[in-house]
Amino acid sequence: MRDPFFIHDIAQRRLPRIIYDFIVGGTGAEMAAENNEAALERVKLTPRALINIEDVDMSTSLLGQTYSVPFGVAPMGMCNLIAPNADRTLSQNAAIQGFPHCVSTVSSTTLEDTFLQAQKNAWFQLYAGTNKDLTWELVDRAAQTGYEHLVYTVDTPHHSRRTRDLENGFSVPLKICFKQFVDFALHPRWSIFALFAGTPKPMNFVTSKIESKFNRNDSRGGVDWDFLAELRKRWHGKLILKGIMSPDDAVTAKQSGCDAVYVSNHGGRQLDSSLASIDVLPRIRDAVGDDFTLVFDSGIRSADDIVRALALGANFVMIGRPILLAIAAGKLDTYLDLMKFDLSSVIAQLGATKIEHLNKNVLAAKSED
Repeated sequence: MRDPFFIHDIAQRRLPRIIYDFIVGGTGAEMAAENNEAALERVKLTPRALINIEDVDMSTSLLGQTYSVPFGVAPMGMCNLIAPNADRTLSQNAAIQGFPHCVSTVSSTTLEDTFLQAQKNAWFQLYAGTNKDLTWELVDRAAQTGYEHLVYTVDTPHHSRRTRDLENGFSVPLKICFKQFVDFALHPRWSIFALFAGTPKPMNFVTSKIESKFNRNDSRGGVDWDFLAELRKRWHGKLILKGIMSPDDAVTAKQSGCDAVYVSNHGGRQLDSSLASIDVLPRIRDAVGDDFTLVFDSGIRSADDIVRALALGANFVMIGRPILLAIAAGKLDTYLDLMKFDLSSVIAQLGATKIEHLNKNVLAAKSED
């Protein structure tokens, strides 16, 4: 994993292997995860000279709301495994610094508590499984709590094999056998904090009135476009469809009344033979037109990556793994400060002063063979 902010090694030392691998691992041989990063690196930008860039403005309007930066926190489950109160830390930063935090259905903090901290900067990510009563309850809870953005994730119809998790015996909730006990004992800093905080649980399930236990391998293959149509009728806020990698699916989502499409291959955690998300982004932009909102994630590691995605058609970028590694390293504030500084610098180097200036014109022309 590329590590422009030097947090990766610190996080790896501090975390038990089972937790570290849970963060960074992908599916299969992890080719898709590696390809996400490599494909972004292949996108080159063109610096410009003698342009007045005194006032760089990174604020971004998205679906009727203005954020201080063009990036936010992608939905990630069970964040409190990384550090106690990780969810709360992210929500508080979202509120203070003005970026969205998308709380997962499988969050280790309830969607209500997350909204209490992040307020209007909280988005809710929905998984729809076999228990439709639970699904609709979660949708209703999000609406009643005050969420305005629902991110419906559709790229996990079947849970894929994640090799590292299988090797380490990872499960939700964590089951501690001898192998895990030794792993935790070798990382006393993490273990002591975890001991006092207690084992995180998928709190949106724990607090549900519907009798249901979280099953990580639960099939989500029974939902289809008809379900999306019903969701669109029930959800009156902004609806974002996450996990789209096909231009045809993006067009259908637009025609189905979605307010935005979220281009993502789940960070390479679902289909190992998938194209890199950045490679399909321009095709999806062409398919849906210039005026439709696209959110992007998968492989984002640096400010350059954020600009690359914006230049290739995204309106907004979400960051996943590096955020959790920054929390594990105890350097989230440093990470966010450096990301914002670097982003401002990259934008200025390109002769731009506003996010909307970042389009295909900032891309470097491909060299002729």
